[in-house]
Amino acid sequence: MKTAFINTPLGTAKIEGDADGIAIIKLLKTTITPTSVIPEVLADAVYQLQEYFNGDRENFDLKLNPSGTEFQKRVWTALKDIPFGKTFSYLQLSKKLGDVKAIRAVASANGKNPIWIVVPCHRVIGSDGSLTGYAGGLHQKRWLLDHESPVKQQSLF
Repeated sequence: MKTAFINTPLGTAKIEGDADGIAIIKLLKTTITPTSVIPEVLADAVYQLQEYFNGDRENFDLKLNPSGTEFQKRVWTALKDIPFGKTFSYLQLSKKLGDVKAIRAVASANGKNPIWIVVPCHRVIGSDGSLTGYAGGLHQKRWLLDHESPVKQQSLF
């Protein structure tokens, strides 16, 4: 497993993967010096994340290999279908997966998503439109949703 660290507008991100695909992309709570030489198996992930943060990428085209249960993987696959700039509620996601009663299990799987941004768990909100639970904190979720919003807030000054 190869590892790289990159700077993002939200802090240092850690990327892990190998020839089988990207296993982890997560935002760290501490700052780490960015990797000077990116391993070849991670280069495309680094490039695509940089494009995303520069506002030049809406969709990712990466081979993914997250570890999780079959149910978690089903949820993570469904998350990738939420379009850039859109949100989905936990209830909508549960219905899409075929079991409205699985809402808590869906929320739990969403919270265990190991591939930050590429598997867009930040696009899932409460049924009432509220920002609910996010491993990195609601301020990060708000930043990501604002970053993806087609309507940008303009400064008055």
